[in-house]
Amino acid sequence: MAALNAGAGAPDFTLPTVQGAQVSLREALAKGPVVLVFFKVSCPVCQYAAPFLERVFQANRDANVTVLGISQDKVRDTKDFMREYDVTFPVALDDPKNYAVSNAYGLTNVPTIFYVAPSGEIEVSCVGWSRPDVEDINQKLAEQREQPPAPLWRKGEDIQDFRAG
Repeated sequence: MAALNAGAGAPDFTLPTVQGAQVSLREALAKGPVVLVFFKVSCPVCQYAAPFLERVFQANRDANVTVLGISQDKVRDTKDFMREYDVTFPVALDDPKNYAVSNAYGLTNVPTIFYVAPSGEIEVSCVGWSRPDVEDINQKLAEQREQPPAPLWRKGEDIQDFRAG
């Protein structure tokens, strides 16, 4: 499990994005809640989860919400992953030499997903793929938008409840 559980404060960070800009948790939280998605490109569960997390991003694109991927890989490999799995949400790069941000969040496995409230408190901490946790995040984002939750699953899709990271 992630060392940082619900109720903990999310450590601030500033990281480069795949586009060469900088992203800061503090600045993102000033706009609203943040969904952090830590991943490795070679992780099969990360590959499984990416399209569903893209749906969360698309459902909230026009809201004061940030969905931010944090890749534990090099920029070229991360861009390849984003293209292959149709990821359009912003992605930052955690330095693969020391994984400073991943370590600050106590990661032991990927994917690890955190829902961080605007106060900086982690409200959802999810290691691996957890359909109920993603649904909880989707519900929180809907409450933030003051709208019903966006549908994440398509008719006929077989979505697993859990896959260990």
